Amino acid sequence: MGKITYVNGRFLPHGQAVVHIEDRGYQFADAVYEVWALFDGKLADPDGHFERLKRSLGELSIDMPMSRAALTMVLKETVRRNRIHEGLVYLQVSRGVATRDHAFPTPGTPPAVVVTVSRVDRAAAEARAAKGVGVVTTPENRWGRCDIKTVGLLPNALAKQMAREAGAVEAWFVDELGFVTEGASSNAWIIDGDGVLRTRDANANILRGVTRLSVVELARKAGLKVEERPFTPAEALAAQEAFITGAGTLVLPVVTIDGKPVGSGKPGPVAARLRRLYIERAKASAI
Repeated sequence: MGKITYVNGRFLPHGQAVVHIEDRGYQFADAVYEVWALFDGKLADPDGHFERLKRSLGELSIDMPMSRAALTMVLKETVRRNRIHEGLVYLQVSRGVATRDHAFPTPGTPPAVVVTVSRVDRAAAEARAAKGVGVVTTPENRWGRCDIKTVGLLPNALAKQMAREAGAVEAWFVDELGFVTEGASSNAWIIDGDGVLRTRDANANILRGVTRLSVVELARKAGLKVEERPFTPAEALAAQEAFITGAGTLVLPVVTIDGKPVGSGKPGPVAARLRRLYIERAKASAI
């Protein structure tokens, strides 16, 4: 069986899955998205992702396309039809299809919904986590509402490409005050010289990461001191450890920044422990 995609009420072969040319997500980036990690065919951190989806849609005045129960059924059915047990589930909801006009379309225009599933090689992911990855820094140039998970990701895509060309995995945006905001597709963390776990506060212009919140809770439960306080690239280089979090990366150690080593230049014990704790929690709470 080939890959199956859900588009606006239909399950279609991936190669035949299309959206209308006047879908507002395509023409205006007038859409939001969510990504769930998939463990043993189940959706990780379900409550956090559904709540953030609802908030993102509400901030843009886009209607929920269906009830949470119905949407859960669509997500799970897409997973089932693709026979993928370890992977990522991508959901996109746009304002819908309408004649091109910057202003919103007529009230009642139905949102457009797309769901895809991709496979993740967990063994390869664990090997990468054991080795650690590099990040590069780049000036913050995104809009002022990064708390909304929109598909307007051109600055993120350019930053990711810059990272790839530099042999790194992620790019960290740095604001006008010299502080790291977050990664192009992840939240940024360090364990500073005092052993304090630090990440940017959610009131800053960052995405309110679902994995980030889970890691904050897990770290505090494990007795680690956590401060939602910004840090500079220089502080990150001087830190004991650094790592990133996200549905795709889970907890992933960072061992170089702009080509320079963080700490020993190897993954540290705190990031490894938090990765293990997060995976255990994600598997236990998945639906």
